[in-house]
Amino acid sequence: MTENKLKLNSEKTEALLVGTRQKIASLTVTDLQLNDATVPFAPAVKSLGVFLDYTLSMQTRISFIIKTCFFHLRSIASIRRYLTHDACVKLVVSLIFSRLDYCNSLLAGLPASSIHGLQRVQNAAARLTLRKTKRDHITPLLRSLHWLPVNTRIFYKLSTLVYKRLNDSAPEYLQSSLDLYTQPSDRPLRSAADPLRLHIPRSKLASAG
Repeated sequence: MTENKLKLNSEKTEALLVGTRQKIASLTVTDLQLNDATVPFAPAVKSLGVFLDYTLSMQTRISFIIKTCFFHLRSIASIRRYLTHDACVKLVVSLIFSRLDYCNSLLAGLPASSIHGLQRVQNAAARLTLRKTKRDHITPLLRSLHWLPVNTRIFYKLSTLVYKRLNDSAPEYLQSSLDLYTQPSDRPLRSAADPLRLHIPRSKLASAG
């Protein structure tokens, strides 16, 4: 920061200590010392519009999205009778789906119980758009609107990023993050015949707790 002539504003800076609840509870450190500045640890921080909590469960982000989306849905519902179908779709896409889809690849791998709240938002948006009630089954409504369910939208986003990487059309930071599989010279494998196979890094989870 000194080389770039920048100074840390400790009043507007927070730090995030990541770990399990048990691990964090056992620690006594409460802040981070950076030269003359004291940066406190927070249970959740916001970076580029995304809330990250200390367990990386994404629950803080999901709760914020749900709260914000239902606020906008109530606003749209108050004027729904004055809107055409196309106008309502545009409002929902701009106010609701822009939040459901923003950085949604970070939600990949979360349990279904975590995604359920976001799916409730989409279901409410579909029923509002089509003027349906809770008694109407949601799957035909989503199909008629050509809306993918939330978990499928997440998978679609990841698939798009991988496709761009394999076709060299992704940004540089993605190109360098995903490596193609290299066959070991001493172990010829049948799977090596696939030129688009990605290298899967090893993960060590035994010491996570």
